[in-house]
Amino acid sequence: MLEIRKVTKRYGSQTALDHISLSVAEGAYVSLLGPSGSGKSTLLRVLAGFEAPDEGQVTLDGRSLTTVPAHERGIGFVSQGFALFPHLSVFDNVGFGLRYNARKPLRDGVELRRKVLETLEMVGLAPYAQRQIQQLSGGQRQRVALARTLVVRPRLCLLDEPLGALDANLRQRMTVELRRIHAALGITFFHVTGNEMEALAMGDRVVVLDAGHILQVDAPDIVYNKPNSIAVARFLNRYNLFSGRTDSRGGIATAAGTIAAPQSTGPGQVSDFMDFCIRIDKIRVMPEAEAVSASQAALSATYITSEFSGAIITHLFRLADGRVAEVENHLSHRRPAEYVMGQRYSLVWPREEGIVFPVSPGAAEAAIRRAA
Repeated sequence: MLEIRKVTKRYGSQTALDHISLSVAEGAYVSLLGPSGSGKSTLLRVLAGFEAPDEGQVTLDGRSLTTVPAHERGIGFVSQGFALFPHLSVFDNVGFGLRYNARKPLRDGVELRRKVLETLEMVGLAPYAQRQIQQLSGGQRQRVALARTLVVRPRLCLLDEPLGALDANLRQRMTVELRRIHAALGITFFHVTGNEMEALAMGDRVVVLDAGHILQVDAPDIVYNKPNSIAVARFLNRYNLFSGRTDSRGGIATAAGTIAAPQSTGPGQVSDFMDFCIRIDKIRVMPEAEAVSASQAALSATYITSEFSGAIITHLFRLADGRVAEVENHLSHRRPAEYVMGQRYSLVWPREEGIVFPVSPGAAEAAIRRAA
């Protein structure tokens, strides 16, 4: 088990990690999601031993790693740039860590060949063993970097934006490959990404990090369906976000209009000021004159345009406060609707699908001013 206990890392006056604590079970696949500058790569470097924390402890299987150098930690690291040796073949790149291990170099050529070819077979590159790195595609280089890390059978494999340099098709294929390899080996994977869909697809747990703080740790479906703060909902890039305050009838008064709050909103969620979000695929577009039932919430908006991306259409509407709201439709669900540019519509959703977050008055007023 990996234990991160109150780890803090500073660079001068900037705090990159602020008392981070996290437990990771053996064999887990953890996705670490956060925007640029959130501290996710710093955390990976601390775990790998490339950076020393200013405070806190990191233990692996009960052993403190505080004074253990990087090459003795039994931790593999796959960087975004792959860091392959261009003058070596695929075989020699993968075998490098076995041949030149600081503590137990593998001198038996037959055993080394067996392990390298076995690992290349696992990542689907056995026929490319004698190729030069320059002869490989981006996806193949990524798999060589992964094989070089996995061939030494680390207890923990750290992946720093491993799919970031790949095009969309390769990224999708490597998502499947990484999950397959993880399942075959049972090694703990710690996967850093700034892509919300990648984080949700890869991890059996998702850790959301921002400004050096962990905001949420949950299974992907919980993070996706029940973000625990407006900040997490914002990172997911799947929600329309609002800030407002309770009106006299229990609704949420926002700059875009008054929103009917979920009827199941608990006592702890009720406050004068609150944030609210609704997922973009939960919204239905209706004629503005059509009546809305008591079980629904709605906002008036003006149609701007639509964006097509394969089987998904995202419709863009301008709200009363000038902001743009998104509505997502899947073509497999129904025939795509046609809207008139500049015409007003009602954006409607089941009240219970909305999520409310109470906030302090100062934070809410600042958010409302930013949105205005």
